[in-house]
Amino acid sequence: MQAAATPIHAAPDWPQVAPLAVSLGDPAGIGPEVLAKAWAVRAAHRLLPFFAIGDRRSIEAVWNGPLEVIRHPDEAAAVFEHALPLMQVDDAHDNVPGQPSLAGARAALDSLEVAVGLARSGTCSAMVTGPVSKAQLYAIGFSHPGQTEFIAERCGVMAGNVAMMMVGADLRTVPVTIHQPLARVADVLTTALILSRARACVRGLIRDFGIAKPRLAVAGLNPHAGEGGAMGREEQDVIAPAIAELLAEGVEVTGPHAPDTMFHAGARAHYDAAICMYHDQALIPLKTLYFDTGVNVTLGLPILRTAPDHGTAFAIAGRGEANPRAMIAAIALAGESALARAAALASGAA
Repeated sequence: MQAAATPIHAAPDWPQVAPLAVSLGDPAGIGPEVLAKAWAVRAAHRLLPFFAIGDRRSIEAVWNGPLEVIRHPDEAAAVFEHALPLMQVDDAHDNVPGQPSLAGARAALDSLEVAVGLARSGTCSAMVTGPVSKAQLYAIGFSHPGQTEFIAERCGVMAGNVAMMMVGADLRTVPVTIHQPLARVADVLTTALILSRARACVRGLIRDFGIAKPRLAVAGLNPHAGEGGAMGREEQDVIAPAIAELLAEGVEVTGPHAPDTMFHAGARAHYDAAICMYHDQALIPLKTLYFDTGVNVTLGLPILRTAPDHGTAFAIAGRGEANPRAMIAAIALAGESALARAAALASGAA
């Protein structure tokens, strides 16, 4: 069991926004542990008040710090200074860290459902989602590719109109195609899809990151960005038309760029986000640079949603070994985005 940290008193000048909601994810994974660890260092990282959603037993199994059940998000801020606030979602099974179960998957789904509802109602300013096991969710009838698509549906947004942005300290990447076999990427990649992801990215950078004039860099699909058609025509036939339309809309965008030259430090200084053509093209550079602190942000939603860029890590759950840096980064970014969105609303910019 993870020992409780020495209490750290919260700063007295927390900005006045609704608290953040954090769904615990699979109770047998590392979600409960990394969330508890994030609360323990809340003041050092100036995290906005947040509360957990899940079964308290999953936290108590890995941590003996202060925990207090709340009935409504309005109670979270007052509790946050001295205890981790928790909205209880009952689990019908005594979960054991590292041993996933169907009951645990149901509790994870219930927690996610509650978090979405609270975010949509405005009683929390953003939601952070802990890691889930897709295999366990599929076993209980979950029919979405992942949490992102589930949240989009609950928000009444078509999955094609949202974008996944991976965020590190000085790199943001957006994959146009996501969970597609590499052999199918060229078939499903369209100008319209590139435009949808890029527009969602621009809106998100303005509203949630406070970037008034976002700069996009668009990657090619093929080696050397197609080498003028010698290595493929997707750059000319699919990607370039999307770039031309974005330019006509006033977006500051360049490309298609050779993917192997886009991610060194000098290149990263010239754009705010890289639009990448497939999953690994976007995630490999992000995870290489920021493996422990990467954050997954969903753009195009009426609500704010972030997630730590790691999985359930069942193999180390319950050992006290889980690194909380990605969860801390996800909570911090959710808070920053909530403040940016509130400021944009106040100024009439959103």
